[in-house]
Amino acid sequence: MPKTPIVALSKDLARALRQGHPWVFRDALAGKPDIPAGGLVVVADRRGREIAFGYWDQRSPIAVRVLDLAPIPDARALVRDRLRTALSMRQARIDLRATNAFRWVHGEADRLPGIHVDVYADVASVRFDGEGSRAFYADLPSLLLECGSELGLRKVVDREARGHDSEEVEVIEHGVRFIVDVGRGQKGGLFLDQRENRLAVARLAAGKSVLNLFGYTGGFSLHAAAAGAARSDTVDIARPAIAAARRNFELNRFDLGKAGFHVADVFTFLDEAIAAGRAWDIVICDPPSFAPSQKSLPLARKSYLRLHRLAARVVARGGLLCAASCSSHVSRSEFLALVDAGVRQAGRSFALRTYAGAGPDHPTLPTFPEGDYLKFALGKVR
Repeated sequence: MPKTPIVALSKDLARALRQGHPWVFRDALAGKPDIPAGGLVVVADRRGREIAFGYWDQRSPIAVRVLDLAPIPDARALVRDRLRTALSMRQARIDLRATNAFRWVHGEADRLPGIHVDVYADVASVRFDGEGSRAFYADLPSLLLECGSELGLRKVVDREARGHDSEEVEVIEHGVRFIVDVGRGQKGGLFLDQRENRLAVARLAAGKSVLNLFGYTGGFSLHAAAAGAARSDTVDIARPAIAAARRNFELNRFDLGKAGFHVADVFTFLDEAIAAGRAWDIVICDPPSFAPSQKSLPLARKSYLRLHRLAARVVARGGLLCAASCSSHVSRSEFLALVDAGVRQAGRSFALRTYAGAGPDHPTLPTFPEGDYLKFALGKVR
């Protein structure tokens, strides 16, 4: 058996790795090792002591994704065991009779770094983070079908693979039905990380008017309608997304007379709504990532402030603002400060009622703050 290559640290990261941080960046390594993508490596400190074991990526800034602090005699068995552990956790925390769309593997938090696996009814959708993960997890499709046999999985879709066809699947989430495109839809056509937050809004929506900004295929609107909302308006700039939202309303036999579907830029929609004096009891802002990198933070802060300022102006007096951010580069404290500042710029005040992150199928690690990305703040606007 060939000896596992050793990569040496040029920075003192031993403590962070032993505490569980799963990444070793390329600029923290000495030299330029020539190792095949996905190959197992040993990470050693500057004194040559073995610290961690993971797999190699030739191109990503993250050169090593750590799998364990002990040697790995059988990588396939390790992946199989962790897939089963991850699935057992979801089965224990999610009622799969009422919800058959969930995240099975949340990468680093499930000790399977570099992959995300989402289940949509009988299809598993996989996202690989770079060439290294794709090579290391080459057997993943067969392992998913093996470990997910009790789910009745029939297919595994590689979301980044070129040339795959559109494939629609009907799923159920807390009793609400959705059509998702597992082949081409963004995140499979349903943002699973917001599932519990959609339910939280639904509990407050009976008899209320709801504005769902960046609404995509209507998740928040659908749950509000199911809970008896007086009206919902879904806004997204993508025409296919709004068409899908309407289809989802029809699928659930909800009253289309109580639902508005708007293909529009959110900021333009809000400007026009303010000019027309319109207001909603509940306003939800769930934008795409304004800060995909540390470099983009200054512009992201301005965008969040503007969004929260405009959104606050269309919240009915005493109504609710639900603000979200999926930018890991924006901390919880900064995000809440941006919500408060934006609302104050509108001449209103924001009283936080609840704060949440992603659902239980998107676990986080205290030693890996990069994975704690979703922020959801619900509060009263006065």
